[in-house]
Amino acid sequence: MRIAEALADATVRLEASGIDTARLDAELLAGKALGRSRTELYLEPERELAGGEEEAYGALVDRRALREPAAYILGEWGFRRLTLEVDPRVLIPRPGTESVVERCLELLRGLERPEVLDAGTGSGAIALAIADEHPGARVTAIDASNDALEVARTNAARAGLDVRLVLHDLGGDLGGPFDLVVSNPPYVFEHELPTLQPELRFEPELALVDRGQTGAVARAARTALRPGGWLVLEVGDERGEEIATLLRELGYTGVAVGQDLTGRDRVVEGRWTP
Repeated sequence: MRIAEALADATVRLEASGIDTARLDAELLAGKALGRSRTELYLEPERELAGGEEEAYGALVDRRALREPAAYILGEWGFRRLTLEVDPRVLIPRPGTESVVERCLELLRGLERPEVLDAGTGSGAIALAIADEHPGARVTAIDASNDALEVARTNAARAGLDVRLVLHDLGGDLGGPFDLVVSNPPYVFEHELPTLQPELRFEPELALVDRGQTGAVARAARTALRPGGWLVLEVGDERGEEIATLLRELGYTGVAVGQDLTGRDRVVEGRWTP
């Protein structure tokens, strides 16, 4: 089978499985199976696949057709300027979270050596992106999962970035003082899971299902932030105003709701001015 034919067949199969990004996924998986970039695939569309290559590619397509996330199959995923290792121990970094990082960098602009805390770091995406794009930032990242911290540690080493990683479940002092606390806490309610895309069943429930973590982060951050410090949260669809109201009730000022890359109200911020 030629590369062009294999890509076409895989695309049809993934479309039949209900995958909106079928062609892109077919290309990414072919790249992994053949050790080629997406561009290189199109430079040799008539090349015949060797038996082992065709088998390897078919196995990857089989996994994706069962709705296993492409990121887990590939073993890595892009986030801003970084390529992060990801597997079922951590959530897959989403494009919308890049807007959270962008807002954090804006709030930190002008601070030469800001202290930053990422609460619930998972793969380390937010913490590492801030460390990468604000070289003076001193970033601490916490998570309640040792497995997640192992992934974050691998990603920090891979990127050559110095981030302090700490096991913490929000059940005590967060340390500090910090100039900024940021978090992408779980925001999917358990009753919503059956209505969401099948890929989510592969992601860790601890990092996915909302059991009050957003409120816990907002409360704990009050003793971790220095006066004038900022809290930035990623929140679920249609919950921006709800979480903004919570921050005001907790005593935060300058509370605002911002949009992610898709124009949804998903970024909530507030300033701690006791």
